[in-house]
Amino acid sequence: MRTAKICLAGVAAAAMVGFLAAPAAAAPDDTTATTFEVAAGTLDIVAPTTADLGSGAPGGTISGQLGVVTVDDSRGAADASWVASVTSTVFQTGGGSPPETVLPAEIDYWSGPATATTGDGTFTPGQDTAGNAAPLDSVTLLTAFTHGGGTGGNTASWNPTLVVNVPLDSIAGDYTGTVTHSVA
Repeated sequence: MRTAKICLAGVAAAAMVGFLAAPAAAAPDDTTATTFEVAAGTLDIVAPTTADLGSGAPGGTISGQLGVVTVDDSRGAADASWVASVTSTVFQTGGGSPPETVLPAEIDYWSGPATATTGDGTFTPGQDTAGNAAPLDSVTLLTAFTHGGGTGGNTASWNPTLVVNVPLDSIAGDYTGTVTHSVA
């Protein structure tokens, strides 16, 4: 009988060890609350540093492309609308005293169609054809390109054309001025 009690105690101990060593039952699924942030970026415009439109005679026209202008909107806005504008200084030459000038109003600008876009919304050129060219001004901003609606980020590029209506009384020389694009 003593042997039976020892055997029974040994079987009970082994069963207890087996019970304690059994793996825990796993849950069928579990969740993790996860977050991340989309940071607001900026609204930027990049235009060529220099441009040479060529040459022409007094009373004629000089026409040339300025180079690619690009708006990059990484604001991540719910309404990603923007307006790109353009203005110009007076163009002048050092060939006379005082310097000879060509006024911004004598220089027509047309944006032409977009050369590239990304994102959603509506991209609209300020002047889609040469027939819609408009004179530059040193004070009043001319609309170069717009983006309406859309969400998140977007980009637009265009290669505007300038047409200089050379005044008949212009003297020969290299005329220099500044064309400024801005976006808001």
